[in-house]
Amino acid sequence: MKPIPIPAANDLPTELHTTRLKLRRWRAEDLESYARMNADPAVMEFFPNLLTREESDASAARSMRYFEEHGFGPWVVEIPNEALFAGFIGIWSPRFEAHFTPCIEIGWRLARPFWGRGLATEGARAALNFAFETLHLDEVVSMTACINSRSRRVMEKLGMTRSPDDDFQHPLVPAGHILCPHVLYRIRRSPSR
Repeated sequence: MKPIPIPAANDLPTELHTTRLKLRRWRAEDLESYARMNADPAVMEFFPNLLTREESDASAARSMRYFEEHGFGPWVVEIPNEALFAGFIGIWSPRFEAHFTPCIEIGWRLARPFWGRGLATEGARAALNFAFETLHLDEVVSMTACINSRSRRVMEKLGMTRSPDDDFQHPLVPAGHILCPHVLYRIRRSPSR
């Protein structure tokens, strides 16, 4: 895959802020909360399996490395005066090839106590602003299992759109699995940015 040009990692901000959230880099003390979230069947409903502690720690380590290499990635969501770890929201390059790669994907995963408050949408808007205004990307994509209506609603609230021609079978999900069929949503940078 041809890489997407982005600014040098050391030229990028280390945190993003919204009205209610701080999106920040990972710390070692996040690992326990992250593992607990990844072991929650409700949170992981649209993933092929729950993550063991070792798998969860390895996932966090990949996120930390991605930040070191690129200066952005899946930021930890902190809610000041409420929660030091509420999940993650961020942007990254997918680890597989498909008809829409190379690309930058936006995604999120929040612990159950933080659902239903618009936090994923709020944090994702900040991540999109970063992608378009700081990285000057032309497009960001998001994907999920076809049956994941909650994430699809967030994508639509962000102004992302889906074309059925972009639907695909996720190469990292076993063929025939109910979660293998995926939808792809896209959003392009507005001309005013």
